[in-house]
Amino acid sequence: MVDWGTRMKTKMEREEAVVGLSGGDEIEIGIEIERAKQRCRLVIDRIRILSSSSCSSLSSSSSCNRTLLRLAQSELSFLSRLPILPNLNLNLNSRSLNIGHLEAVVHILQQPFVKGVSRVCKPIPLPPLPPSSSSSNLLNKNSKIHVDIVCSLNGNPVWFLVSARNPNYIFWNNNNYNASSCANNNNTNTNTNNLKKKKKKKTFFLRTRIQQLLDAASHSPPSTKPCSIILFFSNGLDDTIRSKLEHEFGASSDLGFHFPHFHLSKELEGGGGGGDWIYPPPPPLPPPSLCVLQIKIDLSRGRDRDPIPQIECGGLKDSLLLLSAAAAATPTKEDCIPFNFATSFFSLISRMKLGPLDVNVNVNDAEFAPQKDLSLQADLINFDTTALIALISGISNGSTHNILAKSESELRKRFKSNYEFVIAQVMSEIQNPIHMELGGVLFGKRGMICESVCSEFKELVSMCGGPNEKSRADHLLKCLMVVGDSPSARMMSLPTTRKLAYKNKVVFGTGDQWRAPTLTANMAFVRAISQTGMSLFTIEHRPRALTGE
Repeated sequence: MVDWGTRMKTKMEREEAVVGLSGGDEIEIGIEIERAKQRCRLVIDRIRILSSSSCSSLSSSSSCNRTLLRLAQSELSFLSRLPILPNLNLNLNSRSLNIGHLEAVVHILQQPFVKGVSRVCKPIPLPPLPPSSSSSNLLNKNSKIHVDIVCSLNGNPVWFLVSARNPNYIFWNNNNYNASSCANNNNTNTNTNNLKKKKKKKTFFLRTRIQQLLDAASHSPPSTKPCSIILFFSNGLDDTIRSKLEHEFGASSDLGFHFPHFHLSKELEGGGGGGDWIYPPPPPLPPPSLCVLQIKIDLSRGRDRDPIPQIECGGLKDSLLLLSAAAAATPTKEDCIPFNFATSFFSLISRMKLGPLDVNVNVNDAEFAPQKDLSLQADLINFDTTALIALISGISNGSTHNILAKSESELRKRFKSNYEFVIAQVMSEIQNPIHMELGGVLFGKRGMICESVCSEFKELVSMCGGPNEKSRADHLLKCLMVVGDSPSARMMSLPTTRKLAYKNKVVFGTGDQWRAPTLTANMAFVRAISQTGMSLFTIEHRPRALTGE
């Protein structure tokens, strides 16, 4: 995996090292190799922390976790095979590292605004491009294009391309590369044979690479089409090349969020990554000149936009009309207080925004209304049926000890085949109450549900809920905005299958259309979406069942 899409054909193929291993004797080289191995261990630790955190961008993507761990462990294995003894002649020209690239990728994934990661360091399959496309020959031949991260930022799907290269070795085009090679040859008196070998090496130029990505993005299916491409240069970018990106492709540093600089020297000095540090710590280095640029995709390029499917049960325009009419009647906190003021349910609801939603938008422009910062202003969070049940369930509201006090035979008669499922939820609730867990998730958020969820929830509560659960359900519905079923076009472009059920596509797609994350325990559907390559912002919660309480 080389920067800008060169795929790793073998385990020995690596990105050119950002850390300079030139000069010095073999002892110094051995120390540098040990430092690189320590960096690998640090990256592996960070990946494991990301995969274990329920709030991280990788919490629901086991495939991405495996990919990152495999790459980091492969790099560590590669470094461990290198000879470092002084009497062995190590050819530095054959040395290369990929750890800088992995560090940058993991650093991006650690940021709280990076959500819905569906692919990491994997190629994206592409449909055949029309012959008129400037990159059709190359892309059609490969049928895939490498993207470092596919995820969501502020509810919008994006592609990340990450480079940890020395900015002096990032070339704009072939002419730029030849001129630089000749200049280096004259200045350093490089051997002619070495220069020829260097020219034979497969090289990707930034301008060509960006053009290929823009063509691929514009012609991707709606489910994987990004709104923008984020270019992440962890070691900076030459001002001349940056100017060309801004002039030719409209690249901008105005992203609406900030990436902090990252530096590993302090962690290495402290012996991070496991084991005691027995080599001299690396010298302190200034933070790299991080450069992050965004290129927005012109959706008018290439083929026409796919039409938004017609949804029989409603549309986004109906949702806006409904919200406009109901804004003045939106309940206050006093309206939503349950009977027992001291319950965790009331405490949880009180953390949410319950005032009127400002919906001063043109309903005639409903297709793009959610993109006009409506959901960002409202801090919306979309509930599916599993989330609503979890909030009102007797298990979540103090009935755990009452359930455990009953005999096993009575519970089996009551819950039938769901007995083990309910008992597992009771034990989970005792160890970690779900209302406390969701308190931070819902704080300052405005809850929304689509009409399909509202209908299904009312039906389930009427059939299976007890008096207290029904009371909490009534109060909860008063605190939520009900919008019409209005799934996004990219969600509905996915085929309806057993794993991608139509009703789930409507529920999650409505949240996607409103740029709102969906709170859910339906991780089977989330995994099925991730397997399609589509990035979708979801928040996982533990399941709860109605108990008749």
